[in-house]
Amino acid sequence: MDIAEDGVRDVCTDAVFERGERYLAESRIHEIHRVDSTVTAVVSGSHQYDVRVELATDGFAPWCDCPYDGPGACKHVVAVLLRCVDDPPSDEGNQLDAALDGADADELRAFLRDELVTDADLRDRFLARVGEPTRQSVDELRTSIDRRFEETNPEYHVVFVPIDFTQWFDLANEYRDQGRYASAATVYRALIESLDDNMERVDGAYDHFSRAFSRALDGYVDCVATAERDADAITDAVAFLNERATSGTPFLAEHFEKAAVELREKLGEQSDE
Repeated sequence: MDIAEDGVRDVCTDAVFERGERYLAESRIHEIHRVDSTVTAVVSGSHQYDVRVELATDGFAPWCDCPYDGPGACKHVVAVLLRCVDDPPSDEGNQLDAALDGADADELRAFLRDELVTDADLRDRFLARVGEPTRQSVDELRTSIDRRFEETNPEYHVVFVPIDFTQWFDLANEYRDQGRYASAATVYRALIESLDDNMERVDGAYDHFSRAFSRALDGYVDCVATAERDADAITDAVAFLNERATSGTPFLAEHFEKAAVELREKLGEQSDE
């Protein structure tokens, strides 16, 4: 899958692009892998940072666990993208497919079950993929998201670096793909509540957390509007958004208010039908 240097420049500032070029030239990229369009790597800076990009997605959906808080992608992401321009890693997808094709069905089932028993996140995604509704409440999901904030900087209340919320967004997307919008809305609401309540702890990577909040809020509104044909259910969602607008993080209030207006408009459209 080919990408061009101009596409990399579009996702970062000129200064970051130059630093990414330097990091690539200094051979700071380690353990780079590609499966289909997903590239993961470890890039060394002041620490070892994990990087993930999606080559088939507009803007590459970059993620890095470094504390960069500027506009666009960070230098670690840029270095990895430039490596993909100059010397893309080989796709390991065919090897994976061949291994799956050659695996004994019973052995594969036993392996998968063993992994599902010990990995709750994988188990949730699997159940979503096969069409099961969410087995967790908003509060239960929130607990696991809140724990990520606690684990990021256990010695201090402040969070300086980005947190990877991919597992919850992937779970919500899985439910949406299966048409289970109410379950997806439950996941989005847990993300919204956790991000809102923990935003005061954030002291770095503000763009990262703001993007995650906006993505969760947009997903919640879309899923509630799609899933709930019951006017009372949408009214409850509007009440939740209005309550958060007054009790939550002040600079997020406007976002909650706009989301509530959007849902009220959906309610009005249903009343006219």
